Amino acid sequence: MRVLYVEDEKFLADAVKHNLEKQGISVDLAHDGEEGLEKALMDIYDCVVLDIMLPKLSGTDILKRMREKKLNTPVIMLSALSEVESKIEHLDKGADDYLAKPFKTAELVARIKAILRRPNIVDDTKMNYENIVLDKTNMTLNGMQLTAKEAEILTEFMNSPEKLISKEFLLAKVWGEDGMGEDNYVESYISRIRKLLKKAHSKAKIITIRNLGYKLVGKNV
Repeated sequence: MRVLYVEDEKFLADAVKHNLEKQGISVDLAHDGEEGLEKALMDIYDCVVLDIMLPKLSGTDILKRMREKKLNTPVIMLSALSEVESKIEHLDKGADDYLAKPFKTAELVARIKAILRRPNIVDDTKMNYENIVLDKTNMTLNGMQLTAKEAEILTEFMNSPEKLISKEFLLAKVWGEDGMGEDNYVESYISRIRKLLKKAHSKAKIITIRNLGYKLVGKNV
């Protein structure tokens, strides 16, 4: 699970990041609204946590821009303003939850997990395309064991079959900030996944679109 946390109070942001990562949640930080919007629009996060009062661009504006771009990433708004009117305003604008500051990290973790358990957010355990089946719980492809990274990459392709996926998107989504700039990570894993697909006698294959990225396509494409 990868979360974007947008908070201008750096001490608070670092403390929350530390506590969330202890719960197994990967966290990227942004300390102003412009940086937060840039990262949010990458569409690589499972949840975005937005403080309302931010320098350069407010959390409210970030939420508005995300929804204008048709991004359905769950958003939790944070604010020292606990008035009912403020909560209603942001929920009406597309926020999924609203948490008043100060808050306990345990409550934020619970809110994030609750949002991701909702039926319209949580992915199915098994994904199908052509004659391949990805079991995300057991991390297998047609019964063959996968590594965690192989399963994550295949999940992205099977979420968007026949659509272009760039190297940059895969690096950001699967490796996060640790993998930025390492194109060979993606190339190595794509090669391994192609071998697995061949071994599975798959009708699907991953093709390279020169200088743009990759597509998972079926036999008749």
